[in-house]
Amino acid sequence: MHELGVAMEIYRSSRGAVKHCGSGRLRSVRVAVGELASVEPDLLRSAWHAVTQGGPDDGARLAIEWCPARQFCAGCGAEKPHSLGSWLRLCPDCGLPLQVQGGSELDLLQVEFDAEVAS
Repeated sequence: MHELGVAMEIYRSSRGAVKHCGSGRLRSVRVAVGELASVEPDLLRSAWHAVTQGGPDDGARLAIEWCPARQFCAGCGAEKPHSLGSWLRLCPDCGLPLQVQGGSELDLLQVEFDAEVAS
């Protein structure tokens, strides 16, 4: 399950963002995951829980924005739908090669945290 490594990197980057602003406890992290990024959202959520459980950021929420890939035909000028996990190489209408756009995202979008107040 490589999602554990992905979750660890998201956590490391999130903690770095908090450290850049001072210190604090993570409240939530929002990421974009593309359909072609080879990351299963449910497994990523489980891995996130494993990474944060029992630590200073236990209970921090991971929000995942799913980014679908889309197929376009330059010849027809139209988007060509596909079934989940099924990609067409050629346009079923005109036979030209299809272009795939998007879906490769794996981005840290937002980190929310509760800042520690100096006493």
